[in-house]
Amino acid sequence: MQGSRKLVLAHFGAAFAMLAFAIPLGAWQMLVRSPLHRWVDPERYYIAVTAHGSTLAYIFPTLIAMGFGYAVCAVALGRPMRGMAMAWLSLWLVLGGAAMALLTVAGGKATVLYTFYPPLLASAWYYLGILCAVAGSWIWVWLMVWHFRQWKRDHPGLPVPLAMFATTAAALLWAWTSLGVGSEILFLILPNAFGWTTSIDPGLARVLFSWTLHAIVYFWLMPAYIAFYVLLPQAAGGRLYSDRMGRIAFLQLLVFSMPIGLHHLFTDPQVGAGFKFLHAVFTGMVAVPTLLTIFTICASLEIAGRLRGGRGLFGWVAALPWQQPMVLASGLSLLMLGLGGAGGLINMSYAMNATVHNTQFVTAHFHLIFGGAVVIMYFAIAYELWPRLTGRALPSALMRLQLWSWFAGMLIVTLPWHVVGLMGQPRRMSYYDYTDPALAPQAIWVALSAVGGFVLVLSTLLLVGMLLASFRRGISVQPPLRFSLAIDPPRSLPASLNGFGVWVVLVAALTVTNYGFPIAQALAARGSAVAAFPTGG
Repeated sequence: MQGSRKLVLAHFGAAFAMLAFAIPLGAWQMLVRSPLHRWVDPERYYIAVTAHGSTLAYIFPTLIAMGFGYAVCAVALGRPMRGMAMAWLSLWLVLGGAAMALLTVAGGKATVLYTFYPPLLASAWYYLGILCAVAGSWIWVWLMVWHFRQWKRDHPGLPVPLAMFATTAAALLWAWTSLGVGSEILFLILPNAFGWTTSIDPGLARVLFSWTLHAIVYFWLMPAYIAFYVLLPQAAGGRLYSDRMGRIAFLQLLVFSMPIGLHHLFTDPQVGAGFKFLHAVFTGMVAVPTLLTIFTICASLEIAGRLRGGRGLFGWVAALPWQQPMVLASGLSLLMLGLGGAGGLINMSYAMNATVHNTQFVTAHFHLIFGGAVVIMYFAIAYELWPRLTGRALPSALMRLQLWSWFAGMLIVTLPWHVVGLMGQPRRMSYYDYTDPALAPQAIWVALSAVGGFVLVLSTLLLVGMLLASFRRGISVQPPLRFSLAIDPPRSLPASLNGFGVWVVLVAALTVTNYGFPIAQALAARGSAVAAFPTGG
């Protein structure tokens, strides 16, 4: 990894700088919505929400995935990365696009949140910034696929290392995922933002955005799942239970995460009930690779615990090295994944979704999954890589304190949100009047969640402070980064578990099946409207 050390370090450094910028904005928003704060100008509130959401949904996880991907590429394939100039260009495009978008937000020209739903419209420069960042990430996609194919060409018949196989699956998922929102911006939003068109179809825009809206969650998840499979068993002192099951899980994530976005549009009238039901079914299928992963990881941890002397039915749990940040973070992540996943079952249900649609329950769900289960694994990945990138150790006790504080803060934030969501509190609101008897019972829960937001701020400051303070420590020899070995490493694999050709075709077919008719129907209706009203009126 030495040849790409600065590249990986730059990605993680930029990612955590973005986190340090966005988390205080989120805490401030929670304070504003709580009974602990007076009314503020809604314009300022929505500027903060747009900056917070855009940074944490698009820029922060993309930088983590890209940086971790470069590290995996070098270590798993056992040779220096190629195309370094392109990799640096990719990073600068992502950062330049982020700067363009966030400066537009700061100037009050984009208060549309991060969900790109017309008729809300921001300055064209905001959308151009997001497109620039996405274009930069596509260079990363190309580099990952290129290195994957080159290694296969040079090692015919050999299994591609699981870490690189999973990273390539993540890259392909992101390439396909980003096409939805990219099409929405290019063909609907930008022409209208520049004044080239006089109308816009919000129904078609929402369908295209739903293409990206939920699949992006699994792109966020991919680095965490990769760490579960290739870093956690090694850190726990054991071996991976099954390499093949890992490959199957990542292939299922690639296939099942695409045709599910319409479950966000259950209340939208422009999509037929049949397609909503189809997406609900496929949303349920996404639980399969997650359950497979939980089984495989728990089995791997039991192997490690038994090797460390654990006896009895659950003695292996106590025998695990919980002082290791990767092991601790994984345990906390799986707890939050279980809680958040239970809420996801409600969101995917065609009937129960109507109860919580657009309430704080939905906000709680995706914060617990992404901000909780996923981001805590980003920290664990950083704790594995940072000492090897800088040659400077991090204090183990402070790393554990930071992980525990993030876990506690995220629960204090999201559990009250689940409660007030079930009480009917709408999301995306800048102000609630808690003197209203209908809202008064929610006040204590919202105040508690605001406290949790500032716990997360302190946890973020601890993280960034540790990383920066490490440069003042002396350089020491760090062990090389190693990935977990499977109990029975495969010597050969069927082509379907060592490549993506058939799976990419399947993803395309499922996407056409699940989105083709709703998009075609919207385009046909749009054409009829233009014919009837040629001036756009």
